[in-house]
This record gives sequence, C-alpha cells and structure tokens, in this order.
Amino acid sequence: MGVLLVAGFVLASVNLRPALAGVSPLLADIMRDLGLSPAGGGAITTVMVVCLGLLAPIAPALAARTGLDRTLLIGLLILAGGVLVRGFGGALTLYVGSALAGTAIAIMNVVMPGLVKQHFPGRIGLFTAIYVSGLVAGAASASALMVPIEQRYGWRVAAVSVAIPALAAALLWAPQAIGRRAAGRRGTAGHRPYAALLRRPVTWHVMAFMGLQSLTFYVLLAWLPTIFRDAGLAADRAGYLLALMNLAQIAATLTVPQHAGRSRSQVPHIVVAALLTVAGYLGMLFLPITLPWLWMIILGLGQGASLALALLIITLRAPDPASVTALSAVAQSSGYLIAAVGPFVFGLLHQLVGGWTIPLAAGLAVCAFQLVFGVLAARPERPSDRLAPS
Repeated sequence: MGVLLVAGFVLASVNLRPALAGVSPLLADIMRDLGLSPAGGGAITTVMVVCLGLLAPIAPALAARTGLDRTLLIGLLILAGGVLVRGFGGALTLYVGSALAGTAIAIMNVVMPGLVKQHFPGRIGLFTAIYVSGLVAGAASASALMVPIEQRYGWRVAAVSVAIPALAAALLWAPQAIGRRAAGRRGTAGHRPYAALLRRPVTWHVMAFMGLQSLTFYVLLAWLPTIFRDAGLAADRAGYLLALMNLAQIAATLTVPQHAGRSRSQVPHIVVAALLTVAGYLGMLFLPITLPWLWMIILGLGQGASLALALLIITLRAPDPASVTALSAVAQSSGYLIAAVGPFVFGLLHQLVGGWTIPLAAGLAVCAFQLVFGVLAARPERPSDRLAPS
C-alpha cells in the first residue's frame, strides 16, 4: 500500500464537501449582494444537490472507459473549475458554477466506495472511516474559514478559495491516475447492469435511506447559520457552530464504520444515529440559544454516523468494485434527488411562515422515515438476495 496512494485518497476525500459547506456561512452576504430571496438562496445548494442526483450515473460509465482512478482525477479538475466560475459575475454564473461543482462532486461521491473496494478490499471499514472523516473534515474546515476570509477579502474570494485544495488533490492524485499502472487498470471498473440492482429490495432501501439522511444534512448545511443568526447569535459564532457540528461528525465517522463493518447487522447503529439526530433537532427547535454547542455535538454525531453507515452499506452490499460503483450511482442518484428538495422547501417554508418552528418540525418527520428505511437497509441479507460478482 503506497503512501502516495493513501495521501491522494485522503486529500481527495477532503474535497467532497467544501464547495457545498462553504455556501451557507456566506449565504446572507450572497443574497444581499445579488438580490436573492430566501428561496433563491436555498436554491444555490439545491442546484448542487440536484446535480449530485441527476449526474451520478455519469460516473460508472466514465469509470468503465477510463478506470476509477482517472475518473476521480476528472472530478477534481471539474470541481476546481466550477468553484472558480461561481465566484465571478452575477446570479447566472453563481448557479452555473454551482452546477459544475455539483457535477464534480456527483462523480467523486460515486467512485469513492468503488476505490475503497478496488484498492483496500481487506480494510473496507477502516478506509470507509478514513474517507468519510476526510469528507466531514473538509466540510468543517470550509464552514469555519469562510466567514474570516469573507470579512477580509469579500464573499467572492471566500467562495473560490475552495478551488485550492481541489487543485492540490488533483496534483497529488495525478501519478495514481496517469501512467502504466493506471493504464493497466483502465476499464477494470467494468459495468454492472442497473436492472439487476433494481430487482433487489435492499437497493430501494439503501436509496431511500441515503436520500433521507442526506436531506436532513443538506437542509442544515444550507440554513443552520441563518437559523442561529435569526435566534440572535453573531454571524461568526453561527458559522463556528456549523463547523462544530461538522467536526463532531468526525468522532462518529472514524469509529462507526469500523465497528459496524465487523457486525453482521448494522441495525443498532442505524437506530442510535437516528435518535441522536432527532435529539439535535429538538434542541434547536426548543432551546436554540441555550447550550447550542451541545445540540451541534449531538446532531453532528447522529449525522456523521448516518452518512458513514449509508456509504458503508453501499460497499458491503456489493461484491466487487464495478458492482459497488453501480450501486453507489443508483443510491446516490435517487438519494440526492430526494435530498435536493430539502434546502429549497426549508427556505420556502421559512419564507411563508416567517419562522423556523414549522421547517424544523418537518425535519423531525424526515428523521422518522430515515429511521424506518435505515433499519430495512441495514438488515443482514439472505444468501438468495446477494448480487453475484460481475
């Protein structure tokens, strides 16, 4: 196992969320500068999440032609280009650049579980924990750094700053994706017919669980700082609370996949994760400025565990990299389409009722459905339900 391989893999994982997480701390300034309504502000995240859903199927086709390693490199380069585009111009370039960044993240999201299966087949739990933790750490860093950068240089410079780690990851991963070894792996991702996947009940359960846990995450990613600012907290403190929520996820993402990956059933982990998420929502609903740091830690643990379990289940429920990549595409495509409505509807509800009680209550209802489908996805498969290797 090469040091460069692991380092490139980790740095790539760090780039899976900053382009998304970096929007919400800047949202008030973006809306004011460009004259966007609350629904229009929420639509920035919605555009990206829609791309995560609609364009995820690109990744298996691209991987079948170029290999998983080169597909990841392509995703990193598109990501850097997208965040640069959205930092300049008006509302149109903001949404176009966000769509490009969302496309890149869609590709990278799908191939990461396949890369775990391809490069680290004997350590799936460990490397799922590593890359999901990198994902969360990237989101936390973006949440914490956006406001200080914005206060010094403006929101546009802050928004495009996330291109720097994307370009750094592309440079580090390039030796893995280009050369003899990469050429030898070209096309090894293969192709898995989607019909075989869709005939399995667990595929539908994973799709629903992935979508619902993503919806709860992206709603708060888009609106959490605004909720706290409306409750009376300063902008920088609201941004730090979002960063704290993301940092708290790391404790779960580092530990839950390793423990759950060794278990025959992941149901107990699903239940605990859902209950923690519900507790965090309840704290924000009834006591938003009383111990807000506690609610963020609880919420972060629940959401981090939920995300890690969703990605772990994708890797565990398929026998080879091609099947993992296909299942990842199916689950993340439909899942993120479910999640995409969240930030927009959340903002629209707030716009209609003028407060956050109804939107947060709707979030609690989503958590209940997340628990149901998570339990169904996490149950041990019967031998007759397992997918044969491609």
